Amino acid sequence: MARLAGGATKSRQAWSTTQSRLAWGATISRLAWGAASITFGIALILVWQLIADLKLVSPVFLPSPLRTWQAFERALSSGDLGGRIYATVWRMLVGWAFASVVGITLGSLIGSSAILRRLLTPTLEFLRPLPASATIPVFIVLFGLNNSMVFAVIAFGALWPMLLATINGFASVEPRLYEVARVLHLSRLAVILKIALPSALREIMPGLKLSLTVALILTVVCEMLVGVNGLGSWALISARAFRTADLYVGVILFGLIGYVGSTMLSLLSRRLLPQEQ
Repeated sequence: MARLAGGATKSRQAWSTTQSRLAWGATISRLAWGAASITFGIALILVWQLIADLKLVSPVFLPSPLRTWQAFERALSSGDLGGRIYATVWRMLVGWAFASVVGITLGSLIGSSAILRRLLTPTLEFLRPLPASATIPVFIVLFGLNNSMVFAVIAFGALWPMLLATINGFASVEPRLYEVARVLHLSRLAVILKIALPSALREIMPGLKLSLTVALILTVVCEMLVGVNGLGSWALISARAFRTADLYVGVILFGLIGYVGSTMLSLLSRRLLPQEQ
């Protein structure tokens, strides 16, 4: 018995050591890839600066990184840029949040019902390929040139990735789980919240990220078309006035907003789905 206990203890220690080494190796790997990504970004900036210094592209169309940074500082110090960033992010998040709530709610109802899936699939497949930008004239007629129209376009475009991802997630839930729910006499709402939704999260989280990207794109497009205060209209005005440094500031900020949003959702996904990492 003593030998068996000693062998079990050694096995646990060996397992713990192996796990620690694997965790340490994963941390080193993440740090190495992070450093490589930063190095690559710095290299791109240096190449950009070199092209600008050699004037391989006219400075009218390609400002240097230094000019772009100076334009950013100038816009930030004027107090105008902060308000525009806030307006763009606010529109994006409101439209995305509405699309996410509606998409997850409808997707859970459709995905958990084979009858609804068969009934609504033709309609969904008809509406899904419609470019959201092509519906802008329709929403202009319905709402006019205002924020309501912008929100409607964003919500419509961001709805489909979320809706389809949720339907696929609920449809792929293990059928035995539904059988267990029937045996336990769980209500439809309880089945969705306690069984189907946790299982469908691996499909829903990528849908959230894609939906957020679509929301950002449509926010910028609508701000450019409607002319409401925001980064989109600011970038368009800068382009028309040949203020290319300001234009590049806007483009870089679009990328940063998307990157921050995607990173936050990735962190949320790691917390909700640790087994998928």
